[in-house]
Amino acid sequence: MKIQRLLAITMLLLSQRRISGPALADKFEVSIRTIYRDLETINSAGIPIVSYTGADGGYEIMEQFRIDRQIVTLDDLQSILTALKGVQSSLNDQDMDTLLTKVKALVAKSEQNRMEESGETLIFDTNLWHGGGLRDKSMLAALRQAAKNRTVVSFLYTNSEGIGEQRSVEPIGIAWKGYSWYLYAYCRLRNDYRTFRLSRIRELQVRLEQFKNRGVRLEELDAKWGTQEPGPTVQLVLRFRARVRVRVEEAFGQDAVEVQEDGSLQVTVSYPDSQWMYGMLLSYGPDVQVLEPTFVAEFIKSQAEQIYKCYEIAKS
Repeated sequence: MKIQRLLAITMLLLSQRRISGPALADKFEVSIRTIYRDLETINSAGIPIVSYTGADGGYEIMEQFRIDRQIVTLDDLQSILTALKGVQSSLNDQDMDTLLTKVKALVAKSEQNRMEESGETLIFDTNLWHGGGLRDKSMLAALRQAAKNRTVVSFLYTNSEGIGEQRSVEPIGIAWKGYSWYLYAYCRLRNDYRTFRLSRIRELQVRLEQFKNRGVRLEELDAKWGTQEPGPTVQLVLRFRARVRVRVEEAFGQDAVEVQEDGSLQVTVSYPDSQWMYGMLLSYGPDVQVLEPTFVAEFIKSQAEQIYKCYEIAKS
């Protein structure tokens, strides 16, 4: 533990301009005397620590000293830091915070100053605009820790049809896909590997039971599911009003949009036949018309009629 603490203190001092003894003691949950002994040990090992007195006093490593990062360039490190900050914004994970500190320590203080002055040119953030929320971060941390410790978890899972089932799973890991976090796990109810969208998980419980490694890794599952066919697909021919052109081009890509003589937009695209597809079409309201296939157009029409009836009933 002492060696780990000494290394952590060194990395922290390399990544910060100055930090006080009491702040170090609070961070590592030891006495101030222990911190003083640790600083003396680090200094005697050849890492030059300088102390400053006064209101802004504290400890820092001499400006000229840094860890040789060899072939890693400043741009490389800045890219690593950007990615780590993005992941850290979603995870309530002390290990990720420590890793970020270690990587920062590889950047000389003069270079840190230049990075701060130039500002960020890229931000990677998995949180939605309205914020991630403590519940999401707590769940991510709990599931990630359960995967590390190979601990069984149970929860109530609601599928896209609104049907809830109690699940008991062996977590493999978590993954960010598109705009959502997913749990990859072996489901004991289905006796197979499954993905679970975290936003549909309720009543999460981390059990004391541990499971044996089945020899399947997270990256293997991700590669396997990434190349699988998504199931039966439907080829849609859609016509949009010109006023939603920006939204349509963002959703389907400019190359997929054909501008018609009357200014309307026509898109041909294939999607899995799912509730998500119908919800996506309904989200455009009167700005989209399904030209093909007929059964999709009829379904959208019936949904629109039911929505209309809801408001008619409300009026009466």
